[in-house]
Amino acid sequence: MIAANFWSLIKKYDFSFFVIIAAIFMVGILNLHSATHSSHSQAAVNLYQTQILLFGFSIFAGMLISFIRPSTMARFSWPIYWINIGLLLLVLLLGMKGMGAKRWIVMGPFRLQPSEIMKISLILALARFFTSKRYFSELNLKNLIMPAFFALFPALLIIMQPDLGTGLVILLIFFMVVFYVGLKWKTIMILGIIGLISGLGMYQFGLKGYQKKRITAFLNPGMEPKGLGYNAIQSKIAIGSGKLFGKGFKKSTQASLNYLPENHTDFVFSIFNEEHGFFGSLLLIGLYLVLFFRFLWLAQSVTDVYDSIVVIGVMSVFFWHTLVNMGMVTGLLPIVGLPLPLMSYGGSSLLTFGICAGMATSISNSRNIF
Repeated sequence: MIAANFWSLIKKYDFSFFVIIAAIFMVGILNLHSATHSSHSQAAVNLYQTQILLFGFSIFAGMLISFIRPSTMARFSWPIYWINIGLLLLVLLLGMKGMGAKRWIVMGPFRLQPSEIMKISLILALARFFTSKRYFSELNLKNLIMPAFFALFPALLIIMQPDLGTGLVILLIFFMVVFYVGLKWKTIMILGIIGLISGLGMYQFGLKGYQKKRITAFLNPGMEPKGLGYNAIQSKIAIGSGKLFGKGFKKSTQASLNYLPENHTDFVFSIFNEEHGFFGSLLLIGLYLVLFFRFLWLAQSVTDVYDSIVVIGVMSVFFWHTLVNMGMVTGLLPIVGLPLPLMSYGGSSLLTFGICAGMATSISNSRNIF
């Protein structure tokens, strides 16, 4: 009887999200091994092994999340959000400082980065807010006051760490969710004007000197070819030298000669382009597109509004990380230090993507299992 119930569960379980992210991860782990194999540091050479362990843990966490009913997620949306806000405040007070930023809470060997979890917390809070208020279309500025606060407050706390890239993602998640729920065209135009004025104000009064220089270097990398423009220039060289079919696996000169720093985190896509060329990159982008369309299909197929908003929010986490990372390494966007999903090295981001996949799977399973 137990065996029959188990196989019945397996047949109805939606493995699609985990299969797609596992496929992208396999490409990423090979790329990470290639980018670090010639390093003089043994720790760097072994990064891909650590990454495999971190991915295994992330998949396990995602699987556990996938068995939590969406109704349970809805019930705990607000507590999760406010606890996360408390953790962000704790980071500013007691967080561990590294590379000029306070982003982690350290408890023995365990390190927690609350800004990563905030992406998930915000999605749950926004979905709960819009369903409880029954705002399902034609949102005006008055309707956006509270949800904007839910996004702006943690975004400002994260930018104060400072972590401009993650703070930007928080705001982009908010904009994608409210656009999906439904905005009046008048509201969109007003938000555009507010965003432009806020951006100019942030640049003038909110950004630190080095952050302003990053924007200047983006507009004209040649002004500081050995300074802030160096990474952007070397990234373009890596991408361009890959041409159509690439140089081949483990044949990246930018990685082996260490011309491109952070080639295992921010610039993994540059190394991938150099080794596999234009057509290899198209295949990788194709995998991401399959994932995005799978999210869109699920968002349109579920009947519960809360579930639909959560799926769109989860998709936005993958989408904005992918778009911003690929944009910055190709010179289309400023360098802000966002990882490429499932390709860049990093445990916190892997855990976030694993949990996101688990949430989407839970919502998909709710149609057949729960």
